[in-house]
Amino acid sequence: MAQVLILPKLGQTMEEGAIVKWHKKEGDPVKKGDIVFEIETDKAALEVESFFEGTLLKILLNEGITVPVNTPVGYVGQPGEKLPDAPPTVAPVAKPEVPKAAAASTPARDVQRPAVEMPAVGRTPKPAAVELPKAGPSRLFISPRARALVKKCVIDATGIRGSGPDGRIIEKDVQNYLDSHGYSQLRISPAAKKLAAKEGIDILKVKATGDGGRIMVHDVERAVAEKPKAMSKMRQVIARRLTESFSSIPHFYVSVSVDMTDLMLFRQDLKNSGKKFTVTDFILEAVTLSLVEFPVVNSYTDGTSVSLRSSVQLGMAVSVTDGLVVPVIRNAEILSMQELHDISQVLAGKAREGKLLPDDMTGSTFTVSNMGMLDVDNFNAIINPGEAAILAVASTKPTPAVHAGQIKIRQIMKITLSVDHRIVDGAVGAAFANSVKKKLEDIELWKSLT
Repeated sequence: MAQVLILPKLGQTMEEGAIVKWHKKEGDPVKKGDIVFEIETDKAALEVESFFEGTLLKILLNEGITVPVNTPVGYVGQPGEKLPDAPPTVAPVAKPEVPKAAAASTPARDVQRPAVEMPAVGRTPKPAAVELPKAGPSRLFISPRARALVKKCVIDATGIRGSGPDGRIIEKDVQNYLDSHGYSQLRISPAAKKLAAKEGIDILKVKATGDGGRIMVHDVERAVAEKPKAMSKMRQVIARRLTESFSSIPHFYVSVSVDMTDLMLFRQDLKNSGKKFTVTDFILEAVTLSLVEFPVVNSYTDGTSVSLRSSVQLGMAVSVTDGLVVPVIRNAEILSMQELHDISQVLAGKAREGKLLPDDMTGSTFTVSNMGMLDVDNFNAIINPGEAAILAVASTKPTPAVHAGQIKIRQIMKITLSVDHRIVDGAVGAAFANSVKKKLEDIELWKSLT
C-alpha cells in the first residue's frame, strides 16, 4: 500500500507551513532517512526525512503554497502501484490567535532534520478535505503573431494596449509600441539579448553603458540583479510583525553609558582561571536581575489590560543568514550564572547551525539585542510583539570619561532601552536602564555570582 507523506507538525506552536523545496522528484527512489522535502514555517525552515522506502509516486503539493499541518503532500510506494483517486483528507487546522509573546524576528534558512513518522494511507483520518490554494498569473490576451514578435524583440507585453477584439493585443499594437519606444534605434549585443530573453528582462528597460549606447551583457546582468525578488517567509514575518509593532506601540527610548572597564578586567581574570564567561552572559544576567526588580518591564499590554509575567523568558537575538532569530532562555530568573551561560551557548550554537525548532523561538517576555561585535556606537531596537521592552547593546569602546575626579580612557558601552510607553513610563524606563548599568559596574556582585 502506498504511504502518504504529510506536512508534519514540528512544534507545539506550528499550525501551517509551506514546502520551499522538494529534494526528490516524482519517480525518484526514496530510502529511510532520505531528505524528501524542506518546509518553511514562520519560525524556521526544516528538512523532513522519510520513514518509508520505495519510489516517490506522486507530488500533491507544489512549492511555495502554505497549508495546515497534516496536509497530504505526496505518496511513496512501489513503481506502478495504484494510487487513491483522491488524496487522503485531514481536518482543517483552526487559525490560532497570535501568541502575545511571539518573537518578532525569525529565520529563513534554519535547517533541521526532525524524526517525523508519516502515516500510512489506511491510518489517515477522514474529516473534511482541505482545499489547497491555487495561484497563477493572469492570462495575457494576445494573438500568436503578436506574442512571437514580443518574444523575438525580448520585451514585456503587459504595458501594451490592445486594439483587437475585446482588447486583444495584435501584431500592429506590438509594432506601434516598439516604434514609439525607439526600439529600432537600440544597439544590442547578441549575448546581451540572449541573456535578457533567458532571464525575462525587458530590453527596453535596460540602461546601456557600452560604446555608442550599446546594451552589453553586464547591463543585462545589472538589470537581473535589480529584479524584484519574493521575500522569504521569514522576511515577510519580520516585516509584518515589526511594522505592526512600530506602528501600534508608542516607543520610548532611554540610553545610558556603562563603564565596562572593571568588568572587562574581571572577566579576563575569570578567563585566566578557566571560567570563560562572555560579555553577553553578564548582560543577560544583569537584565534578568533587573526584570525581577521591575516586573512591569517584563509585562505585556493589548491596549486595554496589562499582563504581568511571573517568570523571565529571556529572548536573545542571534544573527543568522538572511535574518535574525530570537531563541528563548526559559525561566532565566532561577538559573545560575553558569547555567545561563551554558544554555545561551547551546541556543546560539543551534541557531548558527540551523538546528532551532519553532518552539525554541516562542514565548519571550523581553529581548536583548547585542550588536557589540559589530562596532556600533548606539542603536534603537524595535520591540518584539508580545513584549513591553527590548534592550539594544552597542559596542564597548575606549572613551574619555570622568573617573575618580579625573579624565581617563575608560571602556564605555552604551545601552538603549526601547519601552512600550503605554505601560512603562519614562521614569521607570530610566530606572530599569540604570539598574542594568549599576549591576554591570558592580564587581562585588559578579564575584558573588561567578
